[in-house]
Amino acid sequence: MKFPDTIGTVLAQKGTDVWSIAPDAMVFQAVEKMAEKGIGALLVMAQGKLLGIVSERDYARKVILKGLSSKQARIDQIMTSPAVSVKPAQTVDDCMALMTERRIRHLPVIDGGKVVGVVSIGDLVKWIISKHEETIQQLEDYISGKYPG
Repeated sequence: MKFPDTIGTVLAQKGTDVWSIAPDAMVFQAVEKMAEKGIGALLVMAQGKLLGIVSERDYARKVILKGLSSKQARIDQIMTSPAVSVKPAQTVDDCMALMTERRIRHLPVIDGGKVVGVVSIGDLVKWIISKHEETIQQLEDYISGKYPG
């Protein structure tokens, strides 16, 4: 089943909250913020410009495994840069393929050079499940004679 819905549509339903951190902040601050917000990644931004992204995966691979201290390491030492991003007009299918191909879990959404939101793999899976449920309901309504038309 194809999903031609756009990421802009997903953001309209999900919301456009964007959580970010400065590149010179300490890694510990990022981990605290991710835990507080219940998220797995933060955008790294300075003066409104997207510089990269820092995720739990970055923390695990670039701090813990290298024996660094999260209270002494800076975000710009471990962030992934440049961040892979998408535009609001891109489809859910396109974004799922991109995330699978690049093995990433979060996509900043950029419109006119400005960050307008972030979608995670969880957001897209949730969207796809809701579309499947809608289709199933429509088919059940059609079979039972409730379908208008």
